[in-house]
Amino acid sequence: MPSIFSRIVAGELPAYKVAEDADHLAFLDITPLVEGHTLVIPKAEVDYIFDLSAPALAALHLFAQRVAAGVRAAVPCRRVGLAVIGLEVPHAHIHLVPLNQVSDLNFSHPKITVPEARMRELAVAIAAGVTGGSGLPGAETTSAAPLTSAADDPTLAQLQQLTQGLDFISESDAPLEAMRVAAPGTGAPSSAALLAAVGEPAGTKVETVELTLFLRQHTADQGVLGDVALANRYKALQLFMKQELTDAQVYRVGQEPQVRAYALGRDATGYLAGFKTVLTET
Repeated sequence: MPSIFSRIVAGELPAYKVAEDADHLAFLDITPLVEGHTLVIPKAEVDYIFDLSAPALAALHLFAQRVAAGVRAAVPCRRVGLAVIGLEVPHAHIHLVPLNQVSDLNFSHPKITVPEARMRELAVAIAAGVTGGSGLPGAETTSAAPLTSAADDPTLAQLQQLTQGLDFISESDAPLEAMRVAAPGTGAPSSAALLAAVGEPAGTKVETVELTLFLRQHTADQGVLGDVALANRYKALQLFMKQELTDAQVYRVGQEPQVRAYALGRDATGYLAGFKTVLTET
């Protein structure tokens, strides 16, 4: 009888896929230790991982390395842990588990339940960060999605209120859009992690600007807005980001004439939160 994983490979059972190539498949564990817990398998059904040929074993781990980059880009964590147990399903597989502490990789801990909508969002975000592309149909055009909504996140709700109706003035006006996304590690993300988190193409030019410097013409009473009330709203937004987020700064992504600007810092849960807008510069 085919293993449950072989049935997923054959398309007989659904899965939250995050990456695939000719010989391997990666998908979210539906009974995870933590959010983002991912399984990496060879498509060939081999029970014991060390019965794989040396080239097949090496290829499986190289594929897992690519997937781990996506996991780390999508889920706030210090590292992505790797484990091989091999007793649950008679089909070789690797567990990739986002880690913030050693106990996150303790398989004796109770498994968590993640809502279906959240699993879909996680799968999209991880796929977007897989090194070299996920290989999934349509994934090339799917950007990383925010992993939360204002309905269940007070930080995002407050940011939406603070940015509502505000435009950033450059050579044209562009609205501010509140956002919150997962990103790996702590502190300010690397350029690669930032690009993966916000769904920008890998390798795109990134420049950082201090938040106060970026907003200086919009927080000034006699600045570009020409309206003290609007300048005070920008001051309130800046104060909120300085007080409630850590390492808040602005990431200028892309090149003229239109540069995407992401003003982001870490919230209390480790997610990146803030706002985005577009600058027109010629």
